[in-house]
Amino acid sequence: MNYQKILENIYFDIRPYEKVGKQADYIPALAAVDPDQFGICIHTLRDDVYALGKADTRFSIQSISKVFTLAYCMSILGDGVWERMGKEPSGTAFNSLIQLEIEKGRPRNPFINAGAIVMADILLSNLENPENDYITFMRALCGNGTISYNQEVAASERTQGYLNAAIANMLKYYHNIENDIEDVLHFYFLMCSVEMSCRELSHAFLAFANHHQSFSFGGVRLTSSQVKRINAIMQTCGFYDEAGEFSYLVGLPGKSGVGGGIAAVYPSRYSVAVWSPRLNEKGNSVMGMKALELLTTETEESIF
Repeated sequence: MNYQKILENIYFDIRPYEKVGKQADYIPALAAVDPDQFGICIHTLRDDVYALGKADTRFSIQSISKVFTLAYCMSILGDGVWERMGKEPSGTAFNSLIQLEIEKGRPRNPFINAGAIVMADILLSNLENPENDYITFMRALCGNGTISYNQEVAASERTQGYLNAAIANMLKYYHNIENDIEDVLHFYFLMCSVEMSCRELSHAFLAFANHHQSFSFGGVRLTSSQVKRINAIMQTCGFYDEAGEFSYLVGLPGKSGVGGGIAAVYPSRYSVAVWSPRLNEKGNSVMGMKALELLTTETEESIF
């Protein structure tokens, strides 16, 4: 498969979408990002790498970090994670307060904001040095010791994080947060602020594409079965209330973030990361979604 040629074809075909959508301007630091950028990188299990565009430009991975957070929590609690949250698609916005209230403080899944805030609480309760341990895990996955938090982005999110604060308070009301609310929110925003390039992100997701090799990075260990189950959650819940659309059009497990990134895996074959800051109304990258749709269409490779 000539993936490099396919990426070039895809980039040509998605050019009509380059001015569609806008970046996440409700987060001041993300509003300042040049929206007219695009990068993509495929990393195969044979260690072949194919990249195009701004594949080495770092961006805030935002909610893509929730996949890594879930992996960390499952390595600690196993199926005990599901005592605090569910596994079902949300069908509502990723920051819905109404759904959380109706379901009495039990997040629908780990990839909506409420679920990720609960996972931040789990790590705060179980790790001796959560901030250091988490970034150590991320660096091990990427094979790059320079991966770090963007403190400016984290602070920017906190200044406008009123709805996330409301979610955290409701979780606390329903006894689904153990730690101080401000500590939990601080750690949650830090995790979202982690910066990676498409090349680094595709490398990090390679571990989720490989079900035949032990998952052990930075002190986080998962069984093959657990990795497969994380893939299942990505397939059904990875794209907010557009998860069904992504599954229908692309057919790969993946996760998006409002920083404009999307990471996905074709199990036993490759991982792919794409970045373009302009988002659709659901909070997913317009060009990123289209690029991955064309990738699986042209290659005729998907999980279905």
